Amino acid sequence: MPAKNPRVNVVVESRLYGVLCDLAEREGVSLSTIARDLIREAVELREDISLAGFADSRMRTLKKGKTLSHKETWE
Repeated sequence: MPAKNPRVNVVVESRLYGVLCDLAEREGVSLSTIARDLIREAVELREDISLAGFADSRMRTLKKGKTLSHKETWE
């Protein structure tokens, strides 16, 4: 029977494997679940960093005279 979700095989150092096992045991979840959750968090952090960089570049080119005030925006 095929798996419902795609699978990823990851090779990690012994020390990192131990940390993952400890986290999984502490949280009462499987090793796979803790690895998935940590990968998801890392992807979200990278997205945040990327979007922050995009926002910074937009702020550098912002022309104050062409912006709307808070009141103008919500009227």
